[in-house]
Parts: sequence; C-alpha cells; structure tokens
Amino acid sequence: MATEGPAMRRVQVAEHPRRTYRLLWIFCSSYGCRTRYVNSCGTCENTNSSTSQHKSLVPEHFGLSNLTGMNCLVDGNIPPSSGLSSSSALVCCAGLVTLTVLGMNLSKVELAEICAKSERYIGTEGGGMDQSISFLAEEGTAKLIEFSPLRATDVKLPSGAVFVIANSCVEMNKAATSHFNIRVMECRLAAKLLAKYRGLQWDEVLRLEEVQAKLGVSLEEMLWITEDALHPEPYSPEEVCRCLEISLQELRTQILSPNTQDVLIFKLYQRAKHVYSEATRVLRFKKICEEAPDNTVQLLGELMNQSHASCRDLCECSCPELDQLVDICRKFGAQGSRLTGAGWGGCTVSLVPADKLTSFLANVLEAYYQRSDRNVTSEKQSLFATKPGGGALVFLEAQTM
Repeated sequence: MATEGPAMRRVQVAEHPRRTYRLLWIFCSSYGCRTRYVNSCGTCENTNSSTSQHKSLVPEHFGLSNLTGMNCLVDGNIPPSSGLSSSSALVCCAGLVTLTVLGMNLSKVELAEICAKSERYIGTEGGGMDQSISFLAEEGTAKLIEFSPLRATDVKLPSGAVFVIANSCVEMNKAATSHFNIRVMECRLAAKLLAKYRGLQWDEVLRLEEVQAKLGVSLEEMLWITEDALHPEPYSPEEVCRCLEISLQELRTQILSPNTQDVLIFKLYQRAKHVYSEATRVLRFKKICEEAPDNTVQLLGELMNQSHASCRDLCECSCPELDQLVDICRKFGAQGSRLTGAGWGGCTVSLVPADKLTSFLANVLEAYYQRSDRNVTSEKQSLFATKPGGGALVFLEAQTM
C-alpha cells in the first residue's frame, strides 16, 4: 500500500494469489535464444552493462529531480528463494506503485524492461522474462515471450490437466552465489566461439540467439554446428583465449564479469546444447498446444521430462532434492515434471491429469514432505495446483477527508 499527499489516496497492487503469472515454469530457456523459453536457469544474455550504467536509468528516463515521498506496506505470499520470482514480483510491484503515486505512465513493455534492468543492481545478470510476464500476463492463457522486440503470444493450455507447483524446500540465493552468472558467461563464451568458428564478427556477439540470427539457420542446424565447433571437455580460460586469439587479460577485463574472472573451467558445449535444444522444445510445446492432438498432455509431459534432464545434465542447475521431487511427482501421476526458476533448489512444476489431482497432492505430500524432516511452514505455499492468471494491477480507492 502506498499513500501520498493530503487526499491520502490509497494504492493497492493486486497480485494473483497463486503466482500464476508465469508459464515460465514450462521451460528453462536460459541464456540466450530469442524465443524466451521459460526460465529455470535464468537467462541473461542481454546484460553486458555494469551496475554503474543502470544508476541513472530511471532519473534520466523521466527527467526526475525532486521525487515525491511515500509510505509503503509490503506483503506477499511467494516463498523466498523458491524459484517463483519473488524478487521480480517485488520489483514490478514497487515500479508500478511508484509510477502511480508520481502520476506517470509507461507502457507495460517499457516498465518490464526498466524493472529487469533494476534487478541487476545486485550483480545477478538476469534477463527480462520474469518481469515481462509479470506485466504482460493475461488470465486464462499462457504466454510465449520473445525479445528483440519484446512481445508475448497467447498459448492455450490443454483442458483436462493442471500444473502443480511443489517446493523442494532448498533455498538458493542467486545474489549470494556465482552459479547463475557462470552459466550466463559460459553461454556468452560459447556464442563467441561459435561465431568465430563460422566467420562472424565474434567480438560483437553476446548471445547464442545472435549467432543463429546472423547465420539465418534453424535451431536444429545450430545443434549440428555446436557439435562441430565445440568439444564436450571443459575449456580452460587459456583455451578460450587461444580460440578467440586474445590475451588472458583481455578475456578477464573485456568479456568476463567480476565474479567469473577466477573461474577455472567453462562447459561451453553443454550450455550451448542445452539452450538450443530447450528452445526447440519450447517451440514444439507451443505447436502441440495449437494442434491439440488426442495425446496432447502426454506429449507435453514428455517435453517437460526432457527439459528437466537437460537442466540436470547439460545446464547442471538441478540438485538432489529437485531430482527426487521430480521422480516422486512422476511416480504419482504427473505426465511431466521439471525444475523451475533459477535452479539449484526451489520448486518443480508438474503436468497432472485433472482426475488424478487429489490423489497426486496427497501422495506427494506424504512421500516428500511428511516422510522427511523438512520443515514445511505452510502446505499451501509448498504444494498447490495453479493456472495462468493476470499480470500486475493497481487498484485505486479514493478516500475522503
């Protein structure tokens, strides 16, 4: 809640009670392709600027000097560090309320882009998917989010099945570790090596999507190029330098981010293969939803299972608890299950036939939560069915003096 001035206008931001602003859950797109396939590992190919470049972003955008003060009360029901975009929800809520209180307007696209840049203050090189869906979401439909330019396309989910969120109860703080940023940098290095291999201006390339776009080839062709250009063995910083024909100093100061400059190995083949194959799965997911064959739920579930395997084996952003929870969900009736969010903890999302929902929830609750010493603060925040909801809204309630 925010208040301002003598009229004491109250502003309340509505957030869907079940975090259903994300179809993000379906795929981990990570790090680079233009069709923003749903973030489980978080992506951030488009972040090559330092924190200092963001500091004047909002004041310069609006030409602000003297800001209006306000009192704010913050409340929410998203478990922190659970991969459900609690930090993005807070940033988007704060941005929307601030604009409302100051009497300013921005399009949803502009606001999403500013909120995405704002989150990079903490040093995590995140992308813009979470913020985009927070503003562009519509009730009753999932969204395929694409960038350059930012846009969202409706994806009608199948009837007869629901998505269920389950919290592994393992917290992962992206800002306190370098796992996330290392994956970002590995994707950036992979993009540069692929670009150089195909004779492109590699020093201008930041994202794997850019290589595909510049070559004008399909995702399947990019997978073949990855097989030819990169080897499965990890790359040392010295080998990267030899491939790009640069010095170690140039690598550290011109390409690597501050918290990745001391990394000793980079798994470029695995990260590139994950991104391009995940992008392929996302587009396949959308196509299946559009065509709606009789076995739609089964086909979508298979894609989700493939996605988790890729997150676990190629992106390496899972953890034992997530793998166990995925197995339990599949055992008790989920057609597909995978991690969601940045990974290394947090939640899974499972596609469950509607007629199995009640037994599924009961069995997963017993098998994962009640048979362990996990401290489940709230069952409703740890295991629940969900559906697509609307994006961030502001409710204005006029109060008379």
